[in-house]
Amino acid sequence: MAGDQSTSRSTTPVATSVPRTRLAGFAVGSVGTALFSTVPGLLLLFYLTDTLGVPAAAAGVVVVLPKAWDVLFNPVVGLWSDREAGRTGHRTRLLLVGTCTLPVGFAVMFASPADGTAGLLWVLGAYLLAATAFAFFQVPYVSLPTEMSADAGERTRVMSWRIVALTLGILLGGGLAPLLITAGGGGHPGHLLMGVAMGAVAFVALLVATRSTRWVPSRGGQQQLGLRGTLAQARGNRAFVLLAACYVPQVLGIAMMQAAVAYVATYRLDDYGLTSLLFVALVAPGIVAVPLWARLAGRIGKVRCYRLCTAGLAVVCLALLPAVLSGGVALVLGLVLLMGVAFGGQQMLPFALLPDTILVDAERTGQQQAGVFSGAFAALETAAFAVGPGVFALVLAFTGFASSTFDEPVRQGGAALNGIAIGFSLVPALLVAATLPLIGRYARTEAAAVGDSAVGANGAR
Repeated sequence: MAGDQSTSRSTTPVATSVPRTRLAGFAVGSVGTALFSTVPGLLLLFYLTDTLGVPAAAAGVVVVLPKAWDVLFNPVVGLWSDREAGRTGHRTRLLLVGTCTLPVGFAVMFASPADGTAGLLWVLGAYLLAATAFAFFQVPYVSLPTEMSADAGERTRVMSWRIVALTLGILLGGGLAPLLITAGGGGHPGHLLMGVAMGAVAFVALLVATRSTRWVPSRGGQQQLGLRGTLAQARGNRAFVLLAACYVPQVLGIAMMQAAVAYVATYRLDDYGLTSLLFVALVAPGIVAVPLWARLAGRIGKVRCYRLCTAGLAVVCLALLPAVLSGGVALVLGLVLLMGVAFGGQQMLPFALLPDTILVDAERTGQQQAGVFSGAFAALETAAFAVGPGVFALVLAFTGFASSTFDEPVRQGGAALNGIAIGFSLVPALLVAATLPLIGRYARTEAAAVGDSAVGANGAR
């Protein structure tokens, strides 16, 4: 194990067991990233259509464009991250840039002083700033598990800690943000209070993770291939491509559901206050489920576990359609709680599989481009989280949803109410189910065989 101030340039990750204090220091960063991924996905579209009075189609563009920028920018940050690691043996500087700028962009995003077009432009500019800042932290941060241990079972343990922290962050953001908005009086003042409070929490979490991971010995490839070359290398990694093809549609479906929660609570269940309860019901089971999924992965293999939780997620998503259409609060909450168990596995397992694809590719090519692969994966995840609310916004626009300001709400027609239910349940269920054959193809790759055989040899952690 490297010391706290290690500047090791070895291309091999540090060995075996990572102490719990270091695991906790690393994992807490996911609380901060979860706030940025969760709160805009849950509330930004609703903020635009039901507080600023922005039409649904235009609001959909606002929630997609900044993340589309990240799709282009994240691989660039991945390249910078590998170059920084090659020069200094660490990724700390980029982490610090993101730590200092992301909370500011997050707070400003929900502080628009105007409605309509002016409010739209304000939110778009702030969201672009926040998305750029997020890339500076998230890309090097996701690279770190690959470099924290050479043992596949230990990397699964690292990811389980991270996903538990991520789950807590999602729970904090999705559960507390709507309550803060209500406590602040709703509308403009309520969103301002929420943005400042959540931004402050994110800053503390990101700063702790940045300082706590300075011990990780990082290094880029032996050669700097350039952006075009490294992206070509990512495309040449079949296991990575298949894993991304499985993960992205699932994230897209989940992002649609997150964006729909406030609409389901307000217009199908007749109580905006249920937004927090629905979100907590989705996320809270993961706190218990993630360690159980990690333990099961150690027994039956990560890929089989991933297939199992994906199938469960698709089934429960589909079952939510009649429940939402009937307006039964208890039934909807019960199904969302059940879905939360599968959701925990879906959040943890792809990131437990990602280091296997990186290390197998490094053995094949002699280039350990952890930053590039992590950057590409983060870019695809970011795009899916953005496109999800955008697709849901298109469903709203297509079914005739009428936007309004906070002070002048409107009554929605039957088609719009059905569109909310379809966008929350049926479309996500189809997206998730479509990935099951791709998981089967991933199971036949070398990365899957190596990762699961290593976990089986080391046992659950």
